[in-house]
Parts: sequence; structure tokens; C-alpha cells
Amino acid sequence: MTQSAKIMGILNVTPDSFSDGGRYHDLDLAVKRGMTLIDEGAHILDIGGESTRPGAIEIDIKEEVRRTVPVIIALREAMRDLDIEPQISIDTRKPDVALAAIHAGADIWNDVSALTFDARSEAVAAELQCPLILMHAQGDPETMQHSPYYGDPVAEIKDWLSKRIDACDFAGIDTGLITIDPGIGFGKRLEDNLALIARLSEIKALGHPVLMGASRKSFIGKIDGSSADDRLGGSLAAALYSVMQGADILRVHDVSETAQAVKVWEAIHEAN
Repeated sequence: MTQSAKIMGILNVTPDSFSDGGRYHDLDLAVKRGMTLIDEGAHILDIGGESTRPGAIEIDIKEEVRRTVPVIIALREAMRDLDIEPQISIDTRKPDVALAAIHAGADIWNDVSALTFDARSEAVAAELQCPLILMHAQGDPETMQHSPYYGDPVAEIKDWLSKRIDACDFAGIDTGLITIDPGIGFGKRLEDNLALIARLSEIKALGHPVLMGASRKSFIGKIDGSSADDRLGGSLAAALYSVMQGADILRVHDVSETAQAVKVWEAIHEAN
């Protein structure tokens, strides 16, 4: 049986990310963690050097490059002897960081601003012609949870992502390289997050692969009061429902548990 949904393992090399900030800030620890995620079943490693949690403060380009590029280089070296070499994505809003990361060996640019943070982003993406992940966010990390509002969150976010795809096409970016992400937790209320997961198939109808990043997000805690490190069950529930709705990539902290849950779900589904 071939697993349909790819697992993207989160590797934050930041001091302040909401769940694992500070744990892998050291180069050796980051590389060791990345290789562990691969052993657990990650198809993609998503490396982030700037926290985008609610209330996070922007850092400068040089610091973000300093945090991420050495990890990418070291991971590429460590992965050389693997039978199947996983992909690496750079989680950044900044085109200069993306350029440095891709040139260092990253494969994918994962941008939580969908190339809107910097006026140069679309031109740089057109130059790189690498796989892109475009995510929806209402506002920026510092302000995005200050009273977000939608009439119909799914319809509005679908329309926004469609317009971003069109903008990329106009900028000369191969739209066949684009994966879309509705942006769970990025300027959304509890009801918005739940609607996006429940109706993810409507986002999928845009005709692009869809990434779901619900792992350990605060909406789970709003349902049951759990802290970020105690949301495995809720994360798995969201992941499996997303797979049922057509998610192609699951961005997660808990790789082995998610990989096992998806394999079992798909085995049951195939037996039906």
C-alpha cells in the first residue's frame, strides 16, 4: 500500500516557536532532530528560523539565514547515504532567505504570506522556479489574532488563494509548482479553523495539492483546555479528517504517530 499523504516534519531552529522553540537552536541538535524525523517517516523537513506564532516579532534577514542555512547544508550532507533522500523546505516570508536556503540545498519555499510579505517575493520565486507553498494568513504574526473576522471563512480563503495563484501565474511562476495551505491558526477564530478542516475539499477543488498544518495548534486547546505539548490526540484527529478531505501534505510535530495513524486510516479505507 502506498501512503497518499506526505508527512512534513517541523524543525524549528528558533528560540521562541510556540511548541518547540529553543529545543533545536543548536546546529548539532537540529541535525540530529532532522534525521530522527526522517527515521520516523518524514518525507519533507520544514526548517524555520523565524517564529510566526501569534504575537511573534520579525527578525532580520541575516539572523534568519544564520539560523537556517547551516542546518540545511549539514542535513544535506547527513542525508547523502539514504536510499530515498527527503525534501527540505524553507519556512520563510523573506525572498533573500529563500534564495540562500534554496542555493544551500533546500527544495521548497514554504511562505506563510503567500509571497505578499516582500515586493520582490514573486520575482524571486519566478527566478527560482522551485516548488512553492502558499499559505493564507489574515494580518501578520504580531496582530493576526486581534479580532479576526470572516463571513464565510472557507469561501473567502479559497477566493484569496485563487487570486494568489493567478498573481503567481502573471509573475511568470509555473503554477504547477504550487501547493496551497488554508493557514490554520493564522488570523482565524476557533469556528474558522474547524470549518476549514471540515470543508478542506472545497479548498482542494482549486486543483492544487493542499497542505494542512493543524499540529498542536491553539484551536485544539480551545476545545479541551490542553497545552501545546499535550495536543497529540487532537492533532491526529485533525490530520485524519484532513486526509479524508483530500490533504496531500500534513505538517506535523509528531511524525511517527501521524505516519502510523495515516497508514492505519488508509488501510481501513482501502478495505471498505
